[in-house]
Amino acid sequence: MNILEHLGIQTVQLDAKTTILEMPVADTVKQPFGILHGGVNSVLAETAASLAANEFLRTQQTQQVAVGVNIQTNHLRAVTGGVLQAKSSPVRLGRQLLVYQVTTFQKGSQVATSLSTVTLTVKTVSKYSDKS
Repeated sequence: MNILEHLGIQTVQLDAKTTILEMPVADTVKQPFGILHGGVNSVLAETAASLAANEFLRTQQTQQVAVGVNIQTNHLRAVTGGVLQAKSSPVRLGRQLLVYQVTTFQKGSQVATSLSTVTLTVKTVSKYSDKS
């Protein structure tokens, strides 16, 4: 099982310019105080940025893949339940580094903002890859 399946992250829109993901806020992703763990905002943001970057690479017909190397997330509002929606858009699409702004919403209100940087790497098969 990958992290998307584990957290229930669904792709709503996948495009090089705009990628939108949704995720339910379950008890398993909350702090002991009953609010969403901040790391989940970062996971959602990096996932949106990486998926968008890989979609961009697909249009470039390259043998590279994009993986996250840096993320900065600001948590703006506490979340205790419902569904999160993360929307990514490119800030810069360079030759080696791609930078995305990701905004996370709940019911139209902004709950987090992230800046995610991904880098390009050569696609390889690893013994750690999930072969299922």
